[in-house]
Amino acid sequence: MFAFYADHFVLPLPPGHRFPMRKYSMLRDAVVREVPGLVLHEAPRADDSDLTLAHTPAYVAEVSSGQLDAARQREIGFPWSHEMVERSRRSAGATIAACQTALTQGIAVNLAGGTHHAYADKGGGFCVFNDAAIAARRLQRDGAVRRVAVIDLDVHQGNGTASILRDDSSIFTLSLHGEKNYPFRKEASDLDVGLPDGCDDDTYMAALAGALDMLHARFAPDLLIYLAGADPHEDDRLGRLRLTMAGLARRDKMVFDFALSQRLPVAVAMAGGYGNQIENTVAVHTQTVALAAQYHARHSTESCVQDAAAFVTAS
Repeated sequence: MFAFYADHFVLPLPPGHRFPMRKYSMLRDAVVREVPGLVLHEAPRADDSDLTLAHTPAYVAEVSSGQLDAARQREIGFPWSHEMVERSRRSAGATIAACQTALTQGIAVNLAGGTHHAYADKGGGFCVFNDAAIAARRLQRDGAVRRVAVIDLDVHQGNGTASILRDDSSIFTLSLHGEKNYPFRKEASDLDVGLPDGCDDDTYMAALAGALDMLHARFAPDLLIYLAGADPHEDDRLGRLRLTMAGLARRDKMVFDFALSQRLPVAVAMAGGYGNQIENTVAVHTQTVALAAQYHARHSTESCVQDAAAFVTAS
């Protein structure tokens, strides 16, 4: 299975900044150790023609040249730097590459991404460019797919994704999130499921099962983009939910089983995670990558079985 990384593009953050930049290099080290058969690739760079599929040309130019005003830079949450721009382009490029790879291999992973708070004309919540919206439209522009579903299981609503894709009937947005958590002004996804503070494993799984059933009833995608946030975990300092490691494994398996039942390719992005112990966040993300690798093996096996059956029938 292919995984795309950009952790060597490090933002120069001030001391005490709360964004866990270190988790990305820790995650790459962890998946190399713990996920057999993983093939790592440096994330490609999304260019302006990619970014403007989801963002206004003026916003892309202002970010790239460091011309954002102070208020919009504060809303992103990072000080401007060349590294911020490059990393953000690479993060979007990694999700594009994961989508392209998933079409032939069944699944692929961006070891970052999930930057779902970025709007067409502004960033927010540590998100500069919206990788899922960019990637979905890039594959549509290339003629690779017609219909894409974004399954956003970060604990925070994908407000930027919902806003960018609000009037786009070819891309379905599903967000399962903490109802009272950030962002406090929610946007309208195609399907929003708000969860109460303290939500446990069983409550979450019931809500997710219902949401996936509704997605299946309302939309027939050619590709899934799955934002697998670590922040529903019980240790997350910003999450306010109470999912265990076992519960998060059930969550990932439910999404992958849903995809396998319909023979859908899946691109996975890691999205948020702010554990009191950074090692817990890395462990959640590592578990997701390991389960994705199992899906890759199952997808490959079933493809071989189907190809063999087709050959026998034709003969």
